[in-house]
Amino acid sequence: METHYPTQEQQFRTWMETHADHLFQFARARVRDEDLAKDLVQETFLAAWKGMADYRGEASVKNWLFVLLKNKITDHYRKAHSRYVAGSVDRAVEDRHFFDEEDHWRERCYPQSWTVDFSSPVEAKEFQQVFRSCSEKMKEAQHSVFVMKYVDGLDSGEICRALGISPANYWVLIHRAKVQLRACLEKNWL
Repeated sequence: METHYPTQEQQFRTWMETHADHLFQFARARVRDEDLAKDLVQETFLAAWKGMADYRGEASVKNWLFVLLKNKITDHYRKAHSRYVAGSVDRAVEDRHFFDEEDHWRERCYPQSWTVDFSSPVEAKEFQQVFRSCSEKMKEAQHSVFVMKYVDGLDSGEICRALGISPANYWVLIHRAKVQLRACLEKNWL
């Protein structure tokens, strides 16, 4: 009995059918534009196709594709930052009254209590819609730093290296993002 192995094209098609939706969801959670998320997934698959011969199976296909996608997202953020000139560091001093040295809200500046019952699917969905709407109002540079910090869990040093920004620039971006997000949520959710 002859064994038939899938062709490279068949194998690649299987990868796309199996992983495209998950990759899109991952990208969509990190970029604000649905079309951009689709483009990033397409770029990921293009890179996978070009690198398919070099894929050694040391990581699962899924993990390999997610690493490629993360790199595409980081490249997008880096390009966005190269077009963005953050406000001066002196302006960051104005934001210091909101946060302490450990990057936590100062007691007198705590956000209002946000009562979200995440066990209620309706309420959780409504909050997610308001949160997404508020995050879409951030500048691209602020949004990318915020996502890298609070969604991807990267530390400030990793973010600075990935985006090619200074720690002072990072500080300005993350704090302005938090202040803007807080104000929008308090206005639109509470």
